[in-house]
Amino acid sequence: MPKSSKVTQREHSNEHVTESVADLLALEAPMDYKSSQMSMNMAGGGPPPIGKPDISPDLEDGRPAWNSKLQYILAQVGFSVGLGNVWRFPYLCQKNGGGAYLVPYFILLILIGIPLFFLELAVGQRIRRGSIGVWNYVCPRLGGIGVSSLMVCGFVGLYYNVIIGWSIFYFFQSFQYPLPWSDCPIRRNGSQAIVEPECEKSSATTYFWYRETLNITSTIADSGGLNWRMTLSLLAAWIIVCLAVIKGIQSSGKVMYFSSLFPYLVLFCFLVRGLFLKGAVDGIAHMFTPKLEIMLEPQVWREAATQVFFALGLGFGGVIAFSSYNKRDNNCHFDAVLVSVINFVTSILATLVVFAVLGFKANVMNEKCVVENAEKILGYLNSNVLSQDLIPPHVNFSHLTSSDYAEMYGVIKIVKEDSFAQLGLEPCLLEDELNKAVQGTGLAFIAFTEAMTHFPASPFWSVMFFFMLINLGLGSMIGTMTGITTPILDTFKIRKEFLTVGCCIVAFLCGLLFVQRSGNYFVTMFDDYSAGLPLTLVVVLENVSVAWIYGTKRFMQDLEDMLGFRPYSVYFYLWKYVSPVCLLVLISASVVEMAISPPGYNAWVQDLVSYTLSYPPWALVMCFALIIVAMLPLPLVFIARHFNWLPDGSNKLSVSYRKSLAKEASTLEDETRFILGKNPSEAPSPMPSHRAYLGPGSTSPVELITNSTSISGYGMN
Repeated sequence: MPKSSKVTQREHSNEHVTESVADLLALEAPMDYKSSQMSMNMAGGGPPPIGKPDISPDLEDGRPAWNSKLQYILAQVGFSVGLGNVWRFPYLCQKNGGGAYLVPYFILLILIGIPLFFLELAVGQRIRRGSIGVWNYVCPRLGGIGVSSLMVCGFVGLYYNVIIGWSIFYFFQSFQYPLPWSDCPIRRNGSQAIVEPECEKSSATTYFWYRETLNITSTIADSGGLNWRMTLSLLAAWIIVCLAVIKGIQSSGKVMYFSSLFPYLVLFCFLVRGLFLKGAVDGIAHMFTPKLEIMLEPQVWREAATQVFFALGLGFGGVIAFSSYNKRDNNCHFDAVLVSVINFVTSILATLVVFAVLGFKANVMNEKCVVENAEKILGYLNSNVLSQDLIPPHVNFSHLTSSDYAEMYGVIKIVKEDSFAQLGLEPCLLEDELNKAVQGTGLAFIAFTEAMTHFPASPFWSVMFFFMLINLGLGSMIGTMTGITTPILDTFKIRKEFLTVGCCIVAFLCGLLFVQRSGNYFVTMFDDYSAGLPLTLVVVLENVSVAWIYGTKRFMQDLEDMLGFRPYSVYFYLWKYVSPVCLLVLISASVVEMAISPPGYNAWVQDLVSYTLSYPPWALVMCFALIIVAMLPLPLVFIARHFNWLPDGSNKLSVSYRKSLAKEASTLEDETRFILGKNPSEAPSPMPSHRAYLGPGSTSPVELITNSTSISGYGMN
């Protein structure tokens, strides 16, 4: 305790306490950063425990609240379950050992996913502020966490809504039969009709995506001007998002009833339909066949950790913002486990659907391959390039099966070993088709879209699929926008309608970068560099600020006061040791991956079809600028508050915090009077049994209050 503390002086002088600490707090100007013990986390005091207030926050600061627990759960599910569950998780399963990938994913979900999700829910629910207010409260010097989180939300929201715009375009294109991407366009050259060469080199769905939809340029340096159809689609996407969040949770909560539940209906319908398709079982079996040798590779664990990290929306601020509208006694531990399990099950469901459909597509493509190569063999037989003796007697070319072709292919390959390469025959293996890994837009707008062209009533399934993508994206965008607007509304007195409309207009104008003809290359750039490393660092600092600066013991006691029960002790060790170590390893692996993988992008070159190019110098600068700009608030806020150039923002905190602090001060002052007025043997303990245990090296509650009111108390021992 500082020796200049008033309570210390009076204890030594045996004087009667005549001044009220609560009165001192009431008369005090807004708390200065250096004089506030709450801000002295680096100096050993730590912020005041997040105790349970006596006044309903809804009455004192007018903060909105969810209409029901179901609405809140659907909002969290809608935010965490997004496009990545449909097109990223299945790709990672296919790439990293099939069913074996589920083992590291589930382990890391338990070790870092659920604990950190629980942590974000808890701090948001108790402090009832967005990301900026929460981390200003917990550790003002690390207040840049909230600003970095907000900036990452902004970067991600810019390109994420472009994907919704693409889905809107495909949705309206689906209302026609046959689907416009079913066949390659025919070009007329006088009386001769030829297939579009660019389409013939790739496929009908690939051509429609790159040429008809994006009308993409061959390099990122060639902007090509705005694509007016994509510009209108982006405008429609931002109008939908704006209408969904314009009233805050009052409007977005109602939207979530549909946008969170409808995708499950579509996934279930696709699963049932897919299971009756030829080859669906082959696709599912391929997905769940474990390749155990791959499971031990470090790359698999790194990608599993990254997927867990982004699947739950950690660090974006949306989780904290949504939970800040809860009642303080809500069981956020149950919510964390429930939403995490729903997210995991949804990923499994989406993977089943994707592999059932891709198994059907692989079967169709394999049959097509067999037919085309059988025609080549017949041509060689007719021209006497091949002998009829090479064909097994039971093979019937009019009803050629995959096994018959494989047998015939094997015989020809052995006999014609020297000249086999010149024949141009393909093996046509189903396994090769299933191993063609696709993710992201390649899965949604090319592979899955191509498979649906072979469905009976294909326009219906296409409409359902892209409407599902719109709703999946909308749920995530609502959470992203809430992560942006909530901290700003908590900090500044702005009407949420004006702020929401203003943010959407600015975002649409910035998003024009992505609807140029070269826009897809910028979407790839932002996806690769704007969120990964900055967001991982944000979550590391969130974990460290709560577990090591605020104190894990204190946080556990706060949770007990808030929830009415003490969380499992395993969380203590997960928060304090396991999660920080895992996250630091993930950051190190991400940096190494960036260092050894030269920045580049897949360009669509009309003559060469697809080609990998390196970023030009200005684009490289842009890549690293995205990382630096997103992380810059962290050191800037730390330095500014270390030198007292920036107030700690405590006067921006909730009215409930200031009132509970004053009440706690008054209670402690009464306890001090009682102690000083009694003999030592008669004096009760000054520490109530319900008060949080502060841990070794921490200040007592009396010191906590008196230091915050003592002018000379900062930094003195």
